[in-house]
Amino acid sequence: MEFDNIECVSTTDGMNEDEIHHHNLQHPHPHHAHHQFSSSKPHNATNTTNNGNTTTNNIVGPTAIAPATSVHELLECPVCTNSMYPPIHQCHNGHTICSTCKTRVQHRCPTCRQELGDIRCLALEKVAESLEMPCKYYNLGCPEIFPYYSKLKHEAMCNYRPYNCPYAGSECSVVGDIPFLVGHLRDDHKVDMHTGCTFNHRYVKSNPREVENATWMLTVFHCFGQYFCLHFEAFQLGMAPVYMAFLRFMGDETEARNYSYSLEVGANGRKLIFEGTPRSIRDSHRKVRDSHDGLIIQRNMALFFSGGDRKELKLRVTGKVWKEQQNPDTGVCIPNLRS
Repeated sequence: MEFDNIECVSTTDGMNEDEIHHHNLQHPHPHHAHHQFSSSKPHNATNTTNNGNTTTNNIVGPTAIAPATSVHELLECPVCTNSMYPPIHQCHNGHTICSTCKTRVQHRCPTCRQELGDIRCLALEKVAESLEMPCKYYNLGCPEIFPYYSKLKHEAMCNYRPYNCPYAGSECSVVGDIPFLVGHLRDDHKVDMHTGCTFNHRYVKSNPREVENATWMLTVFHCFGQYFCLHFEAFQLGMAPVYMAFLRFMGDETEARNYSYSLEVGANGRKLIFEGTPRSIRDSHRKVRDSHDGLIIQRNMALFFSGGDRKELKLRVTGKVWKEQQNPDTGVCIPNLRS
């Protein structure tokens, strides 16, 4: 489905209203899918000694906690190079492999090509149980150390883990920290960037009845030293076509709770207002959309707001972001609208 003649006008604090024409907005930018944030694993350097042997050293940052290299290598699957967890399998010659890769190599040892039976390497599993290892995101700032078998659970929820690209309308595989993703959105997805805590966005579509299940717009706003993603979409809610606007915070959920936002749309003496807390980009835009956590406008109401003969969508969405202040006596957040 293509979007022709979509006009988006956005104004923020102290900015003039500019008209931006967007075409084919549901398609990802052709240059966005090949950038990848640097791996959190330590880099390997190979040195050759005088007798021709090679040694591998883990290179880590000055503040990183380097794991015991020899044991760490023993627990690394030779096929996928991920850390192995029970059941750890071995062949008759003692070569180990993780349970996932055992099936992938068709039960043949990748080292000696001998058949893999159902032999468990209980000794290595026991060694792993006694280890304490740093989080794999230690070079991104995580200082935590965990028992080997608890590490995986922590890493799935680690606050230092990279973020997924918040761009909607494509399956962008790019991950990274917030500054990296801001540059990626600007340079690769050509997302509109604005500064200010208030916004005035206008969406225009000449044939709104042809629009279904479409991702329309992503705009990034910078205020309070943080970045916020404003989404606007059209999709089917049951049998009813609707439009939805919502805000996501470029950071973790705990940080997102420090902010609130409002969205407003209206005309002809009618008005719809939504207030809420922005969702973290840890939650995908689809998850937020499907939870209906935002300003939802029925298409008939949107066309009523547009005026005229209701054959063209002219929808103006205004809003603002404010920071909540913690009351030191009660611990309750109170609005800070003056910032």
